[in-house]
Amino acid sequence: MLAVLRRRFEMAVRVRDFLRAHRAEGIQGAEATAFARLEELITRAADLAAQQRAGLVARRGSTEQRAEVRRGLQSKLLRYLAAVGKVAANENLELAAQFRMPRTNATNQAFVTLVHGMLKKATELKDLLVSRGMSEKLLDDLTTSLLAFEQTLEATRASVRDHVGASAELRSVVSEISQQVRLLDGLVRYRFGDNAELMGAWLSIRNVTDPHRSHAEPAPVGDTPEVVKPAA
Repeated sequence: MLAVLRRRFEMAVRVRDFLRAHRAEGIQGAEATAFARLEELITRAADLAAQQRAGLVARRGSTEQRAEVRRGLQSKLLRYLAAVGKVAANENLELAAQFRMPRTNATNQAFVTLVHGMLKKATELKDLLVSRGMSEKLLDDLTTSLLAFEQTLEATRASVRDHVGASAELRSVVSEISQQVRLLDGLVRYRFGDNAELMGAWLSIRNVTDPHRSHAEPAPVGDTPEVVKPAA
């Protein structure tokens, strides 16, 4: 969760806790309806933050797994196939280009395309390559590893979709939370505006503080908090 969204979410939780503590002092009717909606939004925001986090974790995991699978392909399976292909190319020079090792800095898509090409050609020439020293099991192992590599790509795409989708909805929900808090601010002022102690506590929890700054984040236009003095 972005820092600014997290601060607003944390503020909303403080508002919820304050209202829970003071419901017995007159929070009812319209306040109860607004409060219930705030609780729903906080729950939804928490779920989206968890989904957002899960997307990041899944993306990191699939990236690490992909790197491991690719190392195995580059250092063992493809190297072995390329070596056999080079031997076979002594009799057929055209094979030299068919079994060339992919560059280590090739993009994932370029890597997949190249490996698919090598696997297809090796399958067509399996008998020849086996006669030149290729294990019959190599092509099966290569197929399995390539499939695992492609699955990590899809897992990464899915995790990005989850993260981006959750992030977009989270921004929308936090925006609605801010609107709901402003509504509750008006209701609280209406109910408790003459209680200086209670209003002081309310104004304190309504601050959206930034840990990198020494003062509270400026309130939105039209939402500047004012200390409400008790009536004379």
